[in-house]
Amino acid sequence: MSELQTKLQWRYATKKMDPAKAVPQEKVDRILEAVRLAPTSSGLQPYQVIVVSSVSVREQIKPIAYGQAQVTEGSHLLVFAAWDNYTADRINQMFDFTNAQRGGSTEAGDAYRKNLLANYTVRDPQVNFEHAARQAYIGLGVGLVAAAFEDVDSTPMEGFDPKALDKLLDLSARGLRSVALMALGYREADKDWLVNLPKVRRPSTEFVIEVK
Repeated sequence: MSELQTKLQWRYATKKMDPAKAVPQEKVDRILEAVRLAPTSSGLQPYQVIVVSSVSVREQIKPIAYGQAQVTEGSHLLVFAAWDNYTADRINQMFDFTNAQRGGSTEAGDAYRKNLLANYTVRDPQVNFEHAARQAYIGLGVGLVAAAFEDVDSTPMEGFDPKALDKLLDLSARGLRSVALMALGYREADKDWLVNLPKVRRPSTEFVIEVK
């Protein structure tokens, strides 16, 4: 079994985290860097990650997340928040940044920019938000794997009131809408009912469809 498979076998959606154990900042930073390096459609990175380590803020988030204990028992809560819309300013900003990093524009790059401006900016904002949210989920997946490689437990969560969380964190002022949470911490194995249960996944023969 490869190291990747071993780490993925080890990780699970931790139900009981030890509030006395905090994830070291260097591990959090590496997890966040992995998320930052995750792929996104057209390289636009249309989401941001809000890192909530404040105990008092996480206490306010807990009822918004329907009382899920990991919000406060973990040491960090990552909020994945997608752009509420694709705008010309946002698209141009990312293309300008890319050109600056790569030493100038190209004919192909300019044509690609024009195509996105012509097609994305005229779409319904909700359609654009949903597209951006799907990119955030790519980052969430990468973050879960990165946490496992750091031997850090994690729990992905969709069970929360997005509007209430957006209001608490004032995300609308940043043009963002929350889409998913990820708690980071360390399992309290003797109190977690899920920790010793076998990982259950459909066999590859039923999960993978090959077209040859």
